[in-house]
Amino acid sequence: MNECVFCTLPEEVNLVENELVRAFYDKYPVSEGHVLIVPKKHASSFFEATAEEMASVGELLTKVKALLDERFHPDGYNVGVNVGSAAGQTVFHWHMHVIPRYKGDAGTVRWHS
Repeated sequence: MNECVFCTLPEEVNLVENELVRAFYDKYPVSEGHVLIVPKKHASSFFEATAEEMASVGELLTKVKALLDERFHPDGYNVGVNVGSAAGQTVFHWHMHVIPRYKGDAGTVRWHS
């Protein structure tokens, strides 16, 4: 069995973290500054998240937005979670995408095959 890519990432990649979740730049960004917020405890589905993890995600989301606003000055954001392969989930350790959007960009939230 393959090890989970998010479970084996070194702490050095973290932009910010708290007790239950961590945030880092996406290896395959949709746009400049694309960040993932990931629980430290492995679970495949967003719907398995505890109330405490959800509160921790909310706390980190505010911090991530402030960092991205300061560093990249986006015009908007896409924020979301893919649950299941039919919804575009490719890493089965649930994670939230924080995707900065810029006027005139033609990006998409997920790739279609």
